[in-house]
Amino acid sequence: MNTDATATPAVEAVDVSRHYGDVVALDGVSLSVAPGEVFGLVGPNGAGKTTLVRALTGTTDATGEVRLFGDPLPAVDRARLGLLPQSFSPADRLTARELVDYYAGLYDPRRARDVDAVLAEVGLADDTAVRYENLSGGQRRRVCVATALVNDPDLLFLDEPTAGVDPAGRRSLHGLVARLADEGTTVFLTSHSMDEVETLADRVGLVRDGSLVAVGPPDGLVAEHGGRARVLVETTGDPPALGLDGFDVERTTEGFVVADVGAADLPDVAESVVAAEVSPDAVTWAQPGLEEAYFRLTGEAFAGGEAERR
Repeated sequence: MNTDATATPAVEAVDVSRHYGDVVALDGVSLSVAPGEVFGLVGPNGAGKTTLVRALTGTTDATGEVRLFGDPLPAVDRARLGLLPQSFSPADRLTARELVDYYAGLYDPRRARDVDAVLAEVGLADDTAVRYENLSGGQRRRVCVATALVNDPDLLFLDEPTAGVDPAGRRSLHGLVARLADEGTTVFLTSHSMDEVETLADRVGLVRDGSLVAVGPPDGLVAEHGGRARVLVETTGDPPALGLDGFDVERTTEGFVVADVGAADLPDVAESVVAAEVSPDAVTWAQPGLEEAYFRLTGEAFAGGEAERR
């Protein structure tokens, strides 16, 4: 992150709410994003991430106050913004280059970037002449990212940018986001992937049911809310008395758990396991991750996610 703490926030939201009838999509969200910062908003599907992006970009009505670059939404120079919505369906019959060229034409030529250079940045240099309908799902998403970059935005909103993108494509897009941030672009990123926001974001907002439950650097959130690192010993035998002073040992149906084990403590724990003549089926050192912090804060787990870094 390359930010100036005294600078006017790139994004400032105060008590932003949005209701759809009786459904509360946003419930008094307040946040601030510094210029040059990568801010990640993470939560499961339906938590309110997309609605917040729409409220911050003025594409849905909401109560509360939103300012971008210090200006209220109606006064913001839209050419300074880039937006990749979660759902985006451009014309199927146009080629990748034609699509990006069309969006470039919506801006002042002095602001629009070279179309081929943008397509190369998102990994589509060899597919510029392929029609959108004939691209893979991941390639289509890359084209959509390119349309959000072609005006060289100062503030970029990316709503689930890597949805449907293969692992190699995700790594490429992650590198692109990092480069944009290094060059001073402010990035507001939403994702349901904890790994993605831990990799990219300087700060993370954890959202549940339209409310922010915590905001901070990923490591700080994990340290404060993620629980304790531990060693998991899977064994079919009875868990022995390990004789480890200063450690809590808990029996489980699979074996036993030794809590609060830092990296420097691993040799002592391993020696104690060997001395107790344990024959483990597996030994794992588990560190809490951002998903574990989310679970402890909200009581909700991500379906199919990993709650720990092992």
